[in-house]
Amino acid sequence: MLLAQFIRDAARQLEALYPPGEARSLVARLVEEVQGVKDYVAVLEPSLEAAPELSEGLARLLDGEPLQYVTGVQEFYGRRFRVRPGVLIPRPETEILVREACVHALQLPGAREHGSGALSGPRVLDLCTGSGCIAWSVALEVPGARVVGVDISDEALAVARTQNPAAPPSFPARPGISAPQFIEADVLGGLPELPDGSFDILVANPPYIRESERAAMHRNVLEHEPALALFVPDADPLLFYRAIAGHARRLLAPGGWGMVEINEALGAQTASVFESAGLQNVQILPDFFGRDRFVSFIL
Repeated sequence: MLLAQFIRDAARQLEALYPPGEARSLVARLVEEVQGVKDYVAVLEPSLEAAPELSEGLARLLDGEPLQYVTGVQEFYGRRFRVRPGVLIPRPETEILVREACVHALQLPGAREHGSGALSGPRVLDLCTGSGCIAWSVALEVPGARVVGVDISDEALAVARTQNPAAPPSFPARPGISAPQFIEADVLGGLPELPDGSFDILVANPPYIRESERAAMHRNVLEHEPALALFVPDADPLLFYRAIAGHARRLLAPGGWGMVEINEALGAQTASVFESAGLQNVQILPDFFGRDRFVSFIL
Protein backbone atom coordinates (compact mmCIF):
# COMPACT_ATOMS: atom_id res chain seq x y z
CA MET A 1 0.00 0.00 0.00
CA LEU A 2 1.15 3.51 -0.76
CA LEU A 3 2.01 5.58 2.30
CA ALA A 4 -0.42 8.32 1.28
CA GLN A 5 -3.26 5.79 1.08
CA PHE A 6 -2.31 4.30 4.44
CA ILE A 7 -2.39 7.73 6.08
CA ARG A 8 -5.84 8.49 4.68
CA ASP A 9 -7.29 5.10 5.60
CA ALA A 10 -5.72 5.00 9.06
CA ALA A 11 -6.95 8.47 9.99
CA ARG A 12 -10.46 7.61 8.85
CA GLN A 13 -10.52 4.40 10.90
CA LEU A 14 -9.16 6.08 14.02
CA GLU A 15 -11.91 8.71 13.87
CA ALA A 16 -14.14 6.03 15.38
CA LEU A 17 -12.11 6.43 18.59
CA TYR A 18 -10.71 9.95 18.46
CA PRO A 19 -11.64 13.41 17.13
CA PRO A 20 -10.46 13.93 13.52
CA GLY A 21 -7.54 16.18 14.43
CA GLU A 22 -6.26 13.80 17.08
CA ALA A 23 -6.69 10.81 14.77
CA ARG A 24 -4.56 12.47 12.09
CA SER A 25 -1.94 13.45 14.66
CA LEU A 26 -1.72 9.84 15.91
CA VAL A 27 -1.20 8.58 12.37
CA ALA A 28 1.48 11.19 11.71
CA ARG A 29 3.37 10.23 14.85
CA LEU A 30 3.01 6.52 14.09
CA VAL A 31 4.45 7.05 10.61
CA GLU A 32 7.33 9.10 11.96
CA GLU A 33 8.26 6.55 14.63
CA VAL A 34 7.78 3.39 12.55
CA GLN A 35 8.82 4.49 9.07
CA GLY A 36 11.11 7.32 10.09
CA VAL A 37 9.57 9.99 7.86
CA LYS A 38 7.18 12.89 8.36
CA ASP A 39 3.67 12.33 7.04
CA TYR A 40 4.04 15.10 4.44
CA VAL A 41 6.70 13.00 2.70
CA ALA A 42 3.80 10.94 1.32
CA VAL A 43 2.77 14.02 -0.67
CA LEU A 44 6.30 14.84 -1.81
CA GLU A 45 6.94 11.22 -2.79
CA PRO A 46 3.56 9.83 -3.91
CA SER A 47 5.04 6.47 -4.94
CA LEU A 48 6.48 5.78 -1.47
CA GLU A 49 5.23 2.50 -0.02
CA ALA A 50 4.01 2.17 3.56
CA ALA A 51 6.22 0.10 5.84
CA PRO A 52 4.55 -3.26 6.64
CA GLU A 53 4.91 -2.58 10.37
CA LEU A 54 2.51 0.35 10.10
CA SER A 55 -0.46 -1.98 9.72
CA GLU A 56 0.40 -3.76 12.97
CA GLY A 57 0.75 -0.43 14.74
CA LEU A 58 -2.60 0.75 13.41
CA ALA A 59 -4.29 -2.43 14.60
CA ARG A 60 -2.99 -1.80 18.11
CA LEU A 61 -4.21 1.80 18.02
CA LEU A 62 -7.64 0.64 16.86
CA ASP A 63 -7.68 -1.70 19.85
CA GLY A 64 -7.36 1.37 22.06
CA GLU A 65 -3.69 0.90 22.94
CA PRO A 66 -1.86 4.18 23.60
CA LEU A 67 0.48 5.32 20.84
CA GLN A 68 3.35 5.44 23.33
CA TYR A 69 3.05 1.69 23.96
CA VAL A 70 2.82 1.01 20.23
CA THR A 71 6.00 2.95 19.49
CA GLY A 72 7.71 2.24 22.82
CA VAL A 73 8.65 5.90 23.24
CA GLN A 74 7.38 8.99 25.04
CA GLU A 75 9.02 12.39 24.85
CA PHE A 76 9.47 14.06 28.22
CA TYR A 77 11.45 17.14 29.21
CA GLY A 78 13.17 17.27 25.83
CA ARG A 79 14.25 13.63 25.83
CA ARG A 80 12.89 10.32 24.58
CA PHE A 81 12.04 7.75 27.24
CA ARG A 82 11.24 4.10 26.82
CA VAL A 83 7.78 2.99 27.90
CA ARG A 84 5.90 -0.27 27.59
CA PRO A 85 2.65 -1.83 28.85
CA GLY A 86 2.70 -2.06 32.62
CA VAL A 87 4.55 1.24 33.00
CA LEU A 88 2.77 4.59 33.37
CA ILE A 89 3.15 6.93 30.40
CA PRO A 90 4.74 10.25 31.48
CA ARG A 91 2.44 13.28 31.15
CA PRO A 92 3.47 16.77 30.02
CA GLU A 93 2.33 18.45 33.26
CA THR A 94 4.85 16.38 35.22
CA GLU A 95 7.58 18.33 33.44
CA ILE A 96 6.71 21.21 35.79
CA LEU A 97 7.73 19.00 38.70
CA VAL A 98 11.07 18.32 37.03
CA ARG A 99 11.64 21.98 36.23
CA GLU A 100 11.03 23.08 39.81
CA ALA A 101 13.20 20.30 41.21
CA CYS A 102 16.05 21.31 38.89
CA VAL A 103 15.72 24.99 39.80
CA HIS A 104 15.99 24.16 43.50
CA ALA A 105 18.76 21.60 43.01
CA LEU A 106 20.90 24.01 41.01
CA GLN A 107 20.75 26.50 43.87
CA LEU A 108 22.31 24.02 46.28
CA PRO A 109 26.04 23.91 47.08
CA GLY A 110 27.87 21.45 44.87
CA ALA A 111 25.49 21.68 41.92
CA ARG A 112 27.78 24.03 40.04
CA GLU A 113 31.03 22.38 41.10
CA HIS A 114 30.48 19.30 39.02
CA GLY A 115 33.75 18.71 37.26
CA SER A 116 34.58 15.60 39.27
CA GLY A 117 31.03 14.49 40.02
CA ALA A 118 31.91 14.78 43.69
CA LEU A 119 29.67 13.40 46.40
CA SER A 120 28.78 16.90 47.56
CA GLY A 121 26.12 17.37 44.87
CA PRO A 122 22.37 17.70 45.52
CA ARG A 123 20.69 14.56 46.84
CA VAL A 124 17.30 13.97 45.22
CA LEU A 125 14.65 11.37 46.07
CA ASP A 126 11.94 10.47 43.53
CA LEU A 127 9.12 8.44 45.08
CA CYS A 128 6.79 6.39 42.83
CA THR A 129 9.39 6.76 40.09
CA GLY A 130 7.65 4.58 37.47
CA SER A 131 9.53 4.80 34.17
CA GLY A 132 12.21 6.87 35.89
CA CYS A 133 11.53 9.91 33.70
CA ILE A 134 11.66 12.33 36.64
CA ALA A 135 14.75 10.76 38.19
CA TRP A 136 16.64 10.61 34.90
CA SER A 137 15.63 14.13 33.88
CA VAL A 138 16.89 15.63 37.13
CA ALA A 139 20.09 13.59 36.98
CA LEU A 140 20.76 14.81 33.45
CA GLU A 141 19.90 18.44 34.12
CA VAL A 142 21.78 18.82 37.42
CA PRO A 143 25.43 17.76 37.14
CA GLY A 144 26.66 16.30 40.40
CA ALA A 145 23.18 15.29 41.54
CA ARG A 146 22.76 11.95 43.27
CA VAL A 147 19.26 10.75 42.46
CA VAL A 148 17.40 7.81 43.97
CA GLY A 149 14.13 6.52 42.52
CA VAL A 150 11.77 4.28 44.48
CA ASP A 151 8.89 2.16 43.18
CA ILE A 152 7.02 -0.98 44.20
CA SER A 153 6.68 -2.25 40.63
CA ASP A 154 9.52 -4.45 39.43
CA GLU A 155 8.14 -4.05 35.90
CA ALA A 156 8.48 -0.27 36.09
CA LEU A 157 11.93 -0.48 37.66
CA ALA A 158 13.14 -2.79 34.89
CA VAL A 159 12.35 0.02 32.45
CA ALA A 160 13.70 2.79 34.69
CA ARG A 161 17.04 1.06 35.18
CA THR A 162 17.60 0.58 31.47
CA GLN A 163 16.61 4.06 30.28
CA ASN A 164 19.14 5.90 28.19
CA PRO A 165 17.26 9.07 27.27
CA ALA A 166 18.12 10.03 23.71
CA ALA A 167 18.48 13.74 23.12
CA PRO A 168 21.34 16.21 23.34
CA PRO A 169 22.90 16.29 25.80
CA SER A 170 22.38 12.59 26.44
CA PHE A 171 23.80 10.50 29.24
CA PRO A 172 26.71 10.41 29.97
CA ALA A 173 27.94 13.26 27.77
CA ARG A 174 28.06 15.98 30.44
CA PRO A 175 30.70 15.94 33.17
CA GLY A 176 29.57 15.05 36.67
CA ILE A 177 26.42 13.21 35.58
CA SER A 178 25.60 9.95 37.32
CA ALA A 179 22.80 7.53 36.50
CA PRO A 180 20.07 7.38 39.15
CA GLN A 181 19.92 4.53 41.62
CA PHE A 182 16.61 2.67 41.66
CA ILE A 183 15.23 0.81 44.67
CA GLU A 184 12.25 -1.54 44.82
CA ALA A 185 10.26 -0.59 47.92
CA ASP A 186 6.73 0.26 49.04
CA VAL A 187 6.26 4.00 49.49
CA LEU A 188 3.41 3.18 51.88
CA GLY A 189 5.95 1.45 54.10
CA GLY A 190 8.72 2.94 56.22
CA LEU A 191 11.51 2.91 53.58
CA PRO A 192 14.09 1.64 56.07
CA GLU A 193 16.58 1.35 53.19
CA LEU A 194 17.01 5.13 53.25
CA PRO A 195 18.85 6.90 56.12
CA ASP A 196 17.39 9.85 58.01
CA GLY A 197 18.18 13.30 56.61
CA SER A 198 19.84 11.88 53.51
CA PHE A 199 18.15 14.03 50.84
CA ASP A 200 17.97 17.70 49.93
CA ILE A 201 15.01 17.36 47.58
CA LEU A 202 12.01 15.02 47.50
CA VAL A 203 9.64 14.74 44.55
CA ALA A 204 6.77 12.35 43.89
CA ASN A 205 4.01 11.65 41.40
CA PRO A 206 1.99 9.05 43.30
CA PRO A 207 -1.35 7.48 42.36
CA TYR A 208 -4.06 10.08 42.99
CA ILE A 209 -7.08 9.39 40.76
CA ARG A 210 -10.10 8.28 42.77
CA GLU A 211 -11.86 5.09 41.72
CA SER A 212 -15.06 7.10 41.20
CA GLU A 213 -13.26 9.19 38.57
CA ARG A 214 -12.73 6.22 36.25
CA ALA A 215 -15.89 7.02 34.31
CA ALA A 216 -14.42 10.29 33.04
CA MET A 217 -11.23 8.69 31.72
CA HIS A 218 -10.42 7.61 28.18
CA ARG A 219 -10.59 3.96 27.24
CA ASN A 220 -6.94 3.75 26.27
CA VAL A 221 -5.91 4.73 29.80
CA LEU A 222 -8.38 2.49 31.62
CA GLU A 223 -7.73 -0.62 29.56
CA HIS A 224 -3.99 -0.35 29.06
CA GLU A 225 -2.16 1.74 31.67
CA PRO A 226 -1.35 0.20 35.07
CA ALA A 227 -4.09 0.77 37.64
CA LEU A 228 -1.46 0.40 40.37
CA ALA A 229 0.11 3.68 39.24
CA LEU A 230 -3.15 5.57 38.77
CA PHE A 231 -5.90 4.84 41.26
CA VAL A 232 -6.57 5.26 44.96
CA PRO A 233 -9.67 4.29 46.94
CA ASP A 234 -12.41 6.88 47.33
CA ALA A 235 -12.45 6.16 51.05
CA ASP A 236 -8.81 7.24 51.46
CA PRO A 237 -7.56 9.17 48.41
CA LEU A 238 -4.72 10.87 50.31
CA LEU A 239 -3.04 7.75 51.70
CA PHE A 240 0.08 8.21 49.56
CA TYR A 241 0.45 11.85 50.60
CA ARG A 242 0.34 10.98 54.29
CA ALA A 243 3.12 8.48 53.70
CA ILE A 244 5.13 10.94 51.60
CA ALA A 245 4.75 13.69 54.21
CA GLY A 246 6.14 11.29 56.80
CA HIS A 247 9.04 10.39 54.53
CA ALA A 248 9.73 14.08 53.94
CA ARG A 249 9.93 14.69 57.68
CA ARG A 250 12.42 11.87 58.14
CA LEU A 251 14.42 11.79 54.94
CA LEU A 252 14.91 15.47 54.10
CA ALA A 253 17.83 17.35 55.56
CA PRO A 254 16.98 20.55 57.48
CA GLY A 255 15.75 23.14 54.99
CA GLY A 256 15.08 20.46 52.39
CA TRP A 257 12.49 21.13 49.69
CA GLY A 258 9.80 18.91 48.23
CA MET A 259 7.05 18.89 45.62
CA VAL A 260 4.34 16.37 44.73
CA GLU A 261 1.85 16.07 41.89
CA ILE A 262 -1.77 15.98 43.08
CA ASN A 263 -5.41 15.49 42.12
CA GLU A 264 -6.75 18.88 41.02
CA ALA A 265 -9.96 18.29 43.01
CA LEU A 266 -8.07 17.72 46.27
CA GLY A 267 -5.61 20.60 46.40
CA ALA A 268 -6.58 22.08 49.76
CA GLN A 269 -6.96 18.67 51.39
CA THR A 270 -3.56 17.54 50.11
CA ALA A 271 -1.86 20.72 51.29
CA SER A 272 -3.41 20.16 54.71
CA VAL A 273 -1.73 16.75 54.93
CA PHE A 274 1.70 18.34 54.63
CA GLU A 275 0.86 21.18 56.98
CA SER A 276 -0.39 18.71 59.58
CA ALA A 277 2.88 16.80 59.28
CA GLY A 278 4.75 19.94 60.34
CA LEU A 279 6.16 20.91 56.95
CA GLN A 280 6.57 24.61 56.24
CA ASN A 281 5.74 27.04 53.44
CA VAL A 282 3.20 24.63 51.95
CA GLN A 283 1.92 25.96 48.61
CA ILE A 284 -0.55 24.77 45.98
CA LEU A 285 0.80 25.34 42.46
CA PRO A 286 -0.98 25.19 39.07
CA ASP A 287 -0.35 23.20 35.92
CA PHE A 288 -0.31 24.59 32.37
CA PHE A 289 -4.09 25.05 32.47
CA GLY A 290 -4.28 26.79 35.84
CA ARG A 291 -5.56 23.72 37.68
CA ASP A 292 -4.28 22.81 41.15
CA ARG A 293 -1.67 20.21 40.26
CA PHE A 294 1.21 20.39 42.74
CA VAL A 295 1.96 20.96 46.40
CA SER A 296 5.41 22.20 47.42
CA PHE A 297 6.87 22.41 50.92
CA ILE A 298 10.00 22.94 52.98
CA LEU A 299 11.20 21.02 56.00
